[in-house]
Amino acid sequence: MEWLNGLIEMPWWGYIVVLLVLTHITIAGVTIFLHRNQTHRGLDLHPIPSHFFRFWLWMTTGMVTKEWVAIHRKHHARCETAEDPHSPQVLGLKKVMLEGAELYRKESKNKETLEKFGVGTPDDWLERNIYTPHSIMGPTLMAIIDISLFGANGLWMWAVQMAWIPFWAAGVINGVGHYFGYRNFECEDASTNLVPWGIIIGGEELHNNHHTFGTSAKFSNKWWEFDLGWAYIRCLSALKMAKVRKVAPRMKMVDGHMELDEQALAAIIANRYTIAANYAKSLKRVVGEEVDKLRANASLPHFDFNPDRQMKVWLKQDAKDTPVGEKPHLDSLLAQSKVLDQVYQMRQELTRLWERSSLTRAELLSHLQDWCTRAEASGIAALQDFSQRLRRVAAV
Repeated sequence: MEWLNGLIEMPWWGYIVVLLVLTHITIAGVTIFLHRNQTHRGLDLHPIPSHFFRFWLWMTTGMVTKEWVAIHRKHHARCETAEDPHSPQVLGLKKVMLEGAELYRKESKNKETLEKFGVGTPDDWLERNIYTPHSIMGPTLMAIIDISLFGANGLWMWAVQMAWIPFWAAGVINGVGHYFGYRNFECEDASTNLVPWGIIIGGEELHNNHHTFGTSAKFSNKWWEFDLGWAYIRCLSALKMAKVRKVAPRMKMVDGHMELDEQALAAIIANRYTIAANYAKSLKRVVGEEVDKLRANASLPHFDFNPDRQMKVWLKQDAKDTPVGEKPHLDSLLAQSKVLDQVYQMRQELTRLWERSSLTRAELLSHLQDWCTRAEASGIAALQDFSQRLRRVAAV
């Protein structure tokens, strides 16, 4: 009966360590190859890691590259709408968490999705003759390898491998990552960042950052956020096995006072989400003080939420992205304070710089110059300081 132990016999914890390594390689393949390389083209991969990840994912998930890429691109293009393949905001968190894999399989049969969103994925001999038509052979081969190496333990190890991506990617990221968590940026969907799962899901937990800067090969944004997938990409780059094509735009503050020009305007537009987040952060104290004044004067409307905290969210958002149900509360709060109203309206005026409109660059620049002039004449110190910093923004 020694064959039940397989070719490799280990203590119980050894099987767990090996399993974590195997599943982690799968996660690395998903985030580096499928997600950042194939779907969003944030980096180019050398044929060696590219073919390795494609083969490994075929064995450990049975996923077809074109299907995964097409479904994820559609998710970004139709996010939080009825056409989103897996939005918990539309379908409910429970359904996406428990039936994420089924939602994926259902959408993979949609030929229109594959044709429209699956462009540019591998179409070589291996893909046409092995990976796509015989996707079930991969997991079957993995089962044979697991059982041969680890005996009876290989059965449960294989089962966990097969459930790993459906649970973490299809369930947790697609579900919880659009429902609970924190948001660095108020982008136009409900994506959130989840911590501290980075070691388990390779940086994919920084989902709000990713949805804000979709083509960036790097998902972390704050200094304390850890993107393990990016660490692997840096290692591959050092080995000349990967080339980063895109990362999120970074702002540079130049020394001294600058006259606003079209280059500064372009930098502000490129960094609009960061600008909006910085605006809300800069005016946080002013908002808190105004809310306290209203509370002390008994003129603060009754809310079922923290008004100064919620005001920070509203200051990050363009007005069109504020949920309809929240607008009466916002209007009620602004009606009680000229300062809050001015701070909010000045924020919304910034939207004109990056919204789609018929304004020329010269007209947008004139609008920006007028905005800064009025901000610096507002008498609100935090708004004046923000305007001065805005004048010093430059692209990197």
